[in-house]
Amino acid sequence: MNDKILDFRVDYSKLKIFDEFNTKDFKFPIVMSSPHAGKVFPPEFLQNSALTEHELRASEDCYVTDLVKEASDAGIPLLSLNLPRTFIDVNRDKIELDETMFFDAPKHNDINSRRCRVGLGVLHRVVYQNKNIYDGLLSFEEAKERIKNVYDPYHKRLKQLVDKCVRKFGFCFLIDCHSMPSMICNIMNESKALDFCICNLFDESCPVEVSQKLYQELENRGFRAEFNRPYSGAFITFNYCQPRKNIYTLQIEVNRSIYMDELSYQKNKNFQSVADAISQSIISLGNFLLDFKK
Repeated sequence: MNDKILDFRVDYSKLKIFDEFNTKDFKFPIVMSSPHAGKVFPPEFLQNSALTEHELRASEDCYVTDLVKEASDAGIPLLSLNLPRTFIDVNRDKIELDETMFFDAPKHNDINSRRCRVGLGVLHRVVYQNKNIYDGLLSFEEAKERIKNVYDPYHKRLKQLVDKCVRKFGFCFLIDCHSMPSMICNIMNESKALDFCICNLFDESCPVEVSQKLYQELENRGFRAEFNRPYSGAFITFNYCQPRKNIYTLQIEVNRSIYMDELSYQKNKNFQSVADAISQSIISLGNFLLDFKK
């Protein structure tokens, strides 16, 4: 990244930050989050990016919201961010800002982290395959605007939904929904590629029998699932997990190749059957949870 200054501002009044589905009629003690499926690119962001929209979508969890929409329609609230994770990643701590990305970053701050050092903080520096998103330095003020107008509203609404679920059922299981590149899945096992990863912070984010139930539902439908390989969970899974308040979390990762073409970003012929299987597995988990606390 060179010293070129990219001092632009985004007009948030023209953007719908997130969509929410079935947030009034809770039939199961589950809330779903889809933080990385957004593909509404602010024009100011695209104009100042060194990459094309197609390249920027390489980090997108394509169609994940569509994959779980059937489960939401059955009575599970779903919150889905519309903006892409290359613009802002709401599955990071808001202090995970890489000060080297800004021409006017505060001199004294506590805004670094391991993810920042690899370019994947709350504002990504790179996309998948390590391509730089910008060819210059951003304004720190614009970064704060992204947090104020996108990050904070998303988490405020997600917390409201989780709290509403707890009030109704006495507890809540938050499922954070993601996809993963097939390249990662193929190296996990030479005999059969991984279809799903169930992330539970190594059995710390929820009771083992709950994650086992989801695992069994997916396996019964012919898929290969693993726990915590290659991912164990990220910010939402960790930050929202509060067992003392009866709030538990799971992160689910889907191998993109089983439902889409990763180069063209188009759904493949198996999309609907995969979506049905995921949604029915989550609904079965919801029925299991209705009896779980009795």
